[in-house]
Amino acid sequence: MDAAFKKEDKIPDIILLLVTLILVIVGTAMIYSSSSIIALEKYEDSLFFLKKQLVFVFLGFTSMIIMTKLPYTYLKKVAYPGVLVSLLLLSMLFIPSLGLKRGGATRWLNLGGFSFQVSEMVKIMIVIFLAHILTRKAFQITNFTRGILIPLAVTSVVILLILLEPDFGASAIIIAILILMLCVAGAQIKHLLYLVAAFIPLGISLILYKGYRLTRFTAFLNPWKDADNTGFQIIQSLISFGSGGAFGVGIGDGMQKLFYLPEPHTDFILSIIAEESGFIGVTIVIIMFAFFAYRGFIIALKAPDLFGSLLAAGLTMVISLEAFINIAGVMGLIPLKGLVLPFLSYGGTAFIMSMTAVGILLNISSQTS
Repeated sequence: MDAAFKKEDKIPDIILLLVTLILVIVGTAMIYSSSSIIALEKYEDSLFFLKKQLVFVFLGFTSMIIMTKLPYTYLKKVAYPGVLVSLLLLSMLFIPSLGLKRGGATRWLNLGGFSFQVSEMVKIMIVIFLAHILTRKAFQITNFTRGILIPLAVTSVVILLILLEPDFGASAIIIAILILMLCVAGAQIKHLLYLVAAFIPLGISLILYKGYRLTRFTAFLNPWKDADNTGFQIIQSLISFGSGGAFGVGIGDGMQKLFYLPEPHTDFILSIIAEESGFIGVTIVIIMFAFFAYRGFIIALKAPDLFGSLLAAGLTMVISLEAFINIAGVMGLIPLKGLVLPFLSYGGTAFIMSMTAVGILLNISSQTS
């Protein structure tokens, strides 16, 4: 019998589960607060986005429960098929009748009226793939050609397809996940430094190649230089943080969501939290994500096998890095990347995939000694 079944009666990580529940509850409440006016204006229904988000919450928790019950070792079976499906779905985005272009990027796949963001699913699948293949190559990981080249090549093809959407933020996250998982697997430091040295100039060249990326970067450095155009979003976000003060203006009483701040219920939901609950609210959110990252990496350290360690570390990195990039971006600390805030922002694909990751983490935690 699989070892995972012998330990299935152990209690999953309660702290990780509680942190997730708190973030989901806060997110659901703030989605309604930040989207009700927009929903009333566009759809004549102030509950429009809230009702859709509740459906996503139901699907997300369903996925989480399923993954909690399914032994994580079974995911080895979907590692290779999963990455092949990921490559297929990413390729299908470039078929005009299937790929949906929004905001200048083709990131959504439309299949029979059902649309989803492919890169969100790909992040999870690439973690599973890397966890499996790096486990198989554990004894060769110090050899670049035998241990690293194949995982690097497959991941590079995925990154290339995502860059063609284009989605620079998702590509950067996958690169960071690759390097982290190679580190956990035991790769030599010099090999990791070679990869970092190769990816940095690649990132710089991509920023310079696409004018809008360079514009976004310069807007981050001085948003007031072009306050009505490229710097508008970050300025409005900073106004939200400034208006909130220590304790906020009160839930539901924020002004920036009244058509000042673009996408207040998605990319900039933390800005609305800052305005309505102040420094205290933002601090609580940051602490919750710090706890999530801490518990996730503890699960990785205590996992019963290398596959579980790599899987837990990769999934924790996906959520934690997305949270860090979103939080730092809306606070003006780094350029905006168009990434949502896990568990808090409105959206179906990202939320369901995040909850799926939580389910896998809980399952791994239930198998620790």
